This record gives sequence, C-alpha cells and structure tokens, in this order.
Amino acid sequence: MSHPSGQPALVFADTQGNITDFQDLYTAGMSVGEFKLPSLEDFIPLPEGSELFVLPGRLPIGCSRDTGEALLMENDPFTGKDIQAVAAFMSPAHTSIFNSAFQSTENAPRLPLFAYTAVGWYDDRFWTTAFRSDKDIRQDCAQFNQQEINAKTAKKLRDNKNNRLIQHLGKCCLTYACPAARNYFLGRWEAPLPTSPVCNARCVGCISLQTSGKCSATQDRIRFVPTPSEISQVAIPHLQLAKDAIVSFGQGCEGEPLLQADTIEKAIITIRKNTDRGTINLNTNASLPKSIKCLADAGLDSLRVSINSAQEQYHRNYYRPQNFSFSDVLESIHVMKNEGKFVSLNYFILPGFTDSIQEYDALCSLLHTYKPDRIQLRNLNMDPEYYLQSIKLDHPLATMGMRQWFKTIKSTFPTLELGYFNPAIH
Repeated sequence: MSHPSGQPALVFADTQGNITDFQDLYTAGMSVGEFKLPSLEDFIPLPEGSELFVLPGRLPIGCSRDTGEALLMENDPFTGKDIQAVAAFMSPAHTSIFNSAFQSTENAPRLPLFAYTAVGWYDDRFWTTAFRSDKDIRQDCAQFNQQEINAKTAKKLRDNKNNRLIQHLGKCCLTYACPAARNYFLGRWEAPLPTSPVCNARCVGCISLQTSGKCSATQDRIRFVPTPSEISQVAIPHLQLAKDAIVSFGQGCEGEPLLQADTIEKAIITIRKNTDRGTINLNTNASLPKSIKCLADAGLDSLRVSINSAQEQYHRNYYRPQNFSFSDVLESIHVMKNEGKFVSLNYFILPGFTDSIQEYDALCSLLHTYKPDRIQLRNLNMDPEYYLQSIKLDHPLATMGMRQWFKTIKSTFPTLELGYFNPAIH
C-alpha cells in the first residue's frame, strides 16, 4: 500500500458540507483526546467505497507546518464563515490509526454510529490514517454490481414469498446495502442468518436499537424469530453451492442470537443432515456458555465473540449486560475451544484506547489464557467522546500507537490470525 511523499493538508467543511483543503496546516490525528501529527507511514489513499462525513458542532484541529503543534481552526480562513471538521468512514477490511482531530463546541450533537478516521489532502487525492487488515475482497465495493444484485434479489424474493427470513434479508440488501445480505443474494462467501429480535445487553453503541432518541440506529432489527425450516432454506443451498461458504448467526440487524439457542440448534442439526460443506458461524456476545456447548455439539464450527475491551469494567460499562458477566464471556471462549472449535474475537478498535498499555496488557492476558484463534479488527462505530464518557474513562492513557500495537501482537502471538472477516474453516 502506497504512502504519500509529503504530509497531507487539513481538510474542513462549510455549513453546506463543501469540503476544502487548507495548505497552511497539516492533517492531525486524535487518539483519545490527544492530538498528534501522523507520520507518512500512517497514511494510505482513501480506500474505494469509503465515505467522507462532516462532523456538526466540531471544529477541526490541524498541525503547524513549522512545529507540528496542534492548532484549532475556529472559522473558514478564506471567508471567515462557520466550519465543521471532516472524517473518513472507511470501507471494510481497513483499521483506523487515528480518529479525526476536532474540538466539540458547546451543545454539539452526538455523532451517529459510524467510525471517524482522520483524513487529509495531498497530491490531488484524499489520504486517511489506516492500514488494510484483511486481504479478503468479499466486501470490497468493486465486487458489487447493483444491477446484478437487484435482479438476483428480486428473483429470490419472488421464489420465496413465504420465507420471512429471505424477505427480511431482501430489505437488508436493497434498503441498507448490507454487504453480507448482498453476498447471500449473489450466492457467494458469507451469508447472514439473523434470528433474534431480543437482547440481553444494552450496548451503548448498538446499531439496531437506540432508545435515547439522541442517536438513530443504523438499521431496523428483525421483528420475528425465523423457524428452523426458514433458516435451513437460506443456509443449506448457500453452503452447498457457494465458494468459501459461511453462514453466520448474529447480525447487525438483530439482538443476541444465543437467546434463540433452541431454534438455532434445531436449524444446525437440519443443515448438517443435508450438507457437511462450509462453515456454520455464530457472532455473539458470548453470554451463555451452556448454550454455546449445545450449539457446538450440534455442529457449530466457529464462534465470533464481540468485545470492546479485555478489561472487565470497560466491557461492563459498554455492554451493560443483563444477567451475565465478563466471566461468562471468557467461559464461552473456553467451552468452544475445549470442543476443538474455532474462536475469533470481534474486537472494537479505538485509537488511543485499544493501543493503550493497560488495554494491551489485558488483551495479552486473555490471549495467553484462552487462546482464541483470530482477532477481527473492527473500528468502533460510535462518537469517540461519548464512548469514553460511557465506559467512564476519564484519565489519560499511555499508548504505543496502532501500527506498533499491530506489529507487537503479531510478533508476540505468531499463530494468532489477525483480520477483519469470519474465515471459512476448512
């Protein structure tokens, strides 16, 4: 991946969202409230399929070209008018090194549930502070032809009018452009199997249910529990026909799938009676170890456990669990590994927190003790300032930097896979 030959300039937006570069300041990066001048190695060209967001109520911060000092821009240097900070929301398989650098004004609205990566302008293109964390192309925008998606989705919806799950996935595909749903209708890679309209956590950053009214969920949650038959009608043909086939319970459009463990167990048994091909995966908060054991016995191949932190107090403050604890999460990993099955951590990345020394030490302890097979690096989709308030982190952290964190994890745990997606288990 190429890097710029010079330092990218700060970009900002006017109140209409028009983005301008300001060559007198360099792009700054934010790392849990600390402002830093990124190195050239921290930048990559803005990946295809990424989006640029303006950040209302937030003033941009750049770095002095002479000293590297962080400097606040309070208005448009060309017109004197009001301005907003700008951030990149990266396409899948990329991991953020710095958040966009800004200072919130009084009464700034809470940012919606996306990730906000630093972005700048150099040599007639946008650059963002990130690295590619998975070579898998399954969700690259170049892989999707909308006409083909529309045609194949329409046909499958017509052919399966009585299958509520397929109809639900049609909405995910055509309304929300869910990459997993799109790949299902295209008959390839990983297909989603949402099952649960309810949850046993109240995650601060839940993307399918927000009750505060201050931040909208990014998609509608499924409103029914599909039958084992409906699930099987999605899963069996996909596993039989797709290349590197995976079907995954536990999606962004649902609550916690373990609350439907009986239904999922019946579905897995039916699936495996019809095909031994492909990978059956469960994305979960891992709250119910006994249910994990039942599903592993039924034929579940892999488990993806979502955590925001390897430190119990920060996990608890984010997930706000109901009737489970962090020890249950760890026990679920142990149970699945004890069954000889594959375990991934779906690890939420926030620069300045993830790469802090205390979080790194806690993660290393978890990795040494429970030996998961893979870490999936997922950028935290949440207002970074509100996240820190929510987990009650109110002190500065010593950090190693995200690139150094990645390098150190790889060297310390040489057999650990690092990526972004659920892998096909062969």
